[in-house]
Amino acid sequence: MRPTPRQTHARHSLLPTLITVLASLTMLLSGTAQAHADTTICEQYGTATIQNRYVVQNNRWGTSATQCISVSDSGFRFTQADGAVPTNGAPKSYPSLFNGCHYTRCSPGTSLPARIDTVSAAPSSISYGYVDNATYNASYDIWLDPTPRTDGVNQTEIMIWFNRVGPIQPIGSPVGTASVGGRTWEVWSGSNGANDVLSFVAPSAISSWSFDVMDFVDQAVVRGLARSDWYLTSVQAGFEPWQGGAGLAVNSFSSTVSTGGSTPGDPADPAACTVSYTATVWSGGFTANVTVGNNGPVPVEDWRLDFTQPSGQRITSAWNATVAPDSGAVTARPLAHTKRIAAGGSQSFGFQGTYTGAFAKPAGFTLNGTACATA
Repeated sequence: MRPTPRQTHARHSLLPTLITVLASLTMLLSGTAQAHADTTICEQYGTATIQNRYVVQNNRWGTSATQCISVSDSGFRFTQADGAVPTNGAPKSYPSLFNGCHYTRCSPGTSLPARIDTVSAAPSSISYGYVDNATYNASYDIWLDPTPRTDGVNQTEIMIWFNRVGPIQPIGSPVGTASVGGRTWEVWSGSNGANDVLSFVAPSAISSWSFDVMDFVDQAVVRGLARSDWYLTSVQAGFEPWQGGAGLAVNSFSSTVSTGGSTPGDPADPAACTVSYTATVWSGGFTANVTVGNNGPVPVEDWRLDFTQPSGQRITSAWNATVAPDSGAVTARPLAHTKRIAAGGSQSFGFQGTYTGAFAKPAGFTLNGTACATA
């Protein structure tokens, strides 16, 4: 549905009309444009576009109570947020802005969906306005999917909770803490029945921040909730209210996605890769040295090597790379000094582990989503 502009009541007096006409003529002659009034959206799924870049959505999906947002050129503010839902369940809405594609609608000029291993950076910034007399979170929603879909529900949802007010918690259960973007976060993991959810909760309120979305996407890949050959489909920021919410605001928001990372096997970059896996084995334990070779004509930046540890094997430590999780389908990612594999060059890393039963080597390896030859 189209957003409804805020209406003003016209007076029927001739004098005010003449004054308005004269003011308009004065502004026209002086070259000054009149400011546009904010747009108020009360429709359940009403939207507006701002800066010709982002879509603002009212997105009142969990209640029939009235919710209205006032949309400016820089963000939006709750003007009415009626109703309440139990705090042990889902929120009543997610009014937000987004860059990308969400439920059949794409923001103007977006570069999303984009394959994760082609994204070199995805900088975003946010400024929130908070209130105390409500129960809500202030959160980003980052969506990932195995396909470049532009409709429906994606497979993995990353949430970043900048603020939490009231007795609410993310989906799933806590699985530890993580340092992401130079901050420490409480990490939750679970499923809402339709998609996997990985949440990062700030220990105290963050009012504004600039960061790289890919730092959080990388966490999903390392934890096995996405792969480097999946797609980033949208970056969203807003609020999830359970009770009230009037006065909450997104004062400003920005999101850009830069692509151009090299992916072995792409038509524009016909690079090939070779993996050498050498193991030293003793009773119940082993070490493995892995060399990843780039046989193509261009460098591979910030590589990701995916492989499956044979049954019964568990990784206990690693060097020159991070390798996670410790068993099953794992992903090796470089450290700061090993991120680049030059054309015709290689990078090496290793790990130590334990095993039960018979020892075996991984059956195959993929570099940034492309299968590699084994040496």
